Amino acid sequence: MYLTQGLHRALQQFPDAPATICGERRRTAREVADRVARLAAALQSLEVEAGDRVAMLALNSDRYHEYLLAVPWADAVLNPINIRWSFAEIGYALKDSGTSVLLVDDMFIAMVPMLRKECPGLRAVIHVGDGQAPVGTVDYEGLIAESAPIEDARRGGDSLAGLFYTGGTTGTPKGVMLSHANLLASTFGAVASGHLFGSGARYLHAAPMFHIADLIGWSATEILGGTHVFVPSFSTEAVLAAIAEHHVTHTLLVPTMIQLLLGHPGLDTYDLKSLRGVLYGASSIPQATLEQAMQAMPDASFTQLYGMTELSPVATMLSPAEHYDPALLRCAGRAAPHAEVRVVDPDDAECPRGAVGEVVARGPQVMLGYWNKPEETATALRGGWMHTGDGGYMNDDGYVFIVDRLKDMIITGGENVYSAEVENAIAQHPAVAACAVIGVPDPQWGERVHAVVVTKSDIETTAEAIRAHTKTLIAGYKAPRTVEFTDALPISGAGKILKHQLREQHSNQRG
Repeated sequence: MYLTQGLHRALQQFPDAPATICGERRRTAREVADRVARLAAALQSLEVEAGDRVAMLALNSDRYHEYLLAVPWADAVLNPINIRWSFAEIGYALKDSGTSVLLVDDMFIAMVPMLRKECPGLRAVIHVGDGQAPVGTVDYEGLIAESAPIEDARRGGDSLAGLFYTGGTTGTPKGVMLSHANLLASTFGAVASGHLFGSGARYLHAAPMFHIADLIGWSATEILGGTHVFVPSFSTEAVLAAIAEHHVTHTLLVPTMIQLLLGHPGLDTYDLKSLRGVLYGASSIPQATLEQAMQAMPDASFTQLYGMTELSPVATMLSPAEHYDPALLRCAGRAAPHAEVRVVDPDDAECPRGAVGEVVARGPQVMLGYWNKPEETATALRGGWMHTGDGGYMNDDGYVFIVDRLKDMIITGGENVYSAEVENAIAQHPAVAACAVIGVPDPQWGERVHAVVVTKSDIETTAEAIRAHTKTLIAGYKAPRTVEFTDALPISGAGKILKHQLREQHSNQRG
């Protein structure tokens, strides 16, 4: 198995079918294959050798798509860089990975001089923007035009496909090593479930392409011979307009994106009838938000994907049909066809059904390990199972319910409180647009449940109203003791709420 095999199939079976749509640029499978083969040759002309890491720091585009194919075509290794990172984090990932070539677009080109100083191992920087290549960089389109196509190295199997760095929410980022077999096992398993999409799909890249969540949609689209549609980055207007204009059939959205779409005042004015499927994941979604989304987009089926970067990324799936069972709306589904999942106690013994423990998984999708971190790899993969760090339980039918990240569990007055449960209750208040629940130090309770809430612009509420509402849905000791209101929550490039930032803010406030 290798990442480029979908392109070879498309070239053989439907070479003149539309492969990519990016603004005014439209290219067929034949055109994409030619450009990929030329870009791979250009990388080798820049002294990229087998196994070398090639990074990309850019917004979504058809050129990002070509990068994902050309790097393995050249027998090299992908290193997609998180566009939401600070300069220090970007520099760390480039140095830690030993990246030799960086592709960068106009949004990040100003960083290049500093990155060159910070990362002396960078041999070349390729400018993938639309303007003239700045001094010291190589022009992307010029490279393709000047290079003769080469044969695909067909790098695949257990060889390293890419380094996918974690978000760095705690400590320094870790480079997750994923092989071609890892990534394609996850894709084939998800496709085999019948809950993704079939041939002829038009998939919109609304989530950032550096992230493993979007990569599952990218890979499935390649395997099934669909069309990729790109927006540079998520905005409600861009996504809704792209769906309507290009007759998008499927997309992947993280919960924060779904919330933003639901809050768009002109949602009803866009023709979304072509949208047949919405994949969602990367973080938990409040049940109220999910129900609103299903009502707002009745022609689309919803499929939840639960997993993590280390699982390439899928472990469990909740099918569209299961979304109509109220008892399952808050669960993460059951093990995907390629995965084995269970819930274990601190001694790694399997928990009784219904008991909360750590969710673990194994199968061909489990990472090779963390780049240059053998001890952390051994800890995460002990016993042959990937330990996710997520707390959850499994019911008698094998459905997995995620209750919280283990590190996010709040212990208040000796009671365990799972922030996801509290967030789900708060989100059902009509004035709440988004919320996050954390534990903050408290002299009486050890920790107190604290809610950070973003309200809808047209509805007013108070902290006491939020507390009272929450107590009607969950036990009083789980309700937030304190509530603060804010204009926006800190969000990672993958759309996850950065709770560590909220905790740090409260630590600073306490002096």
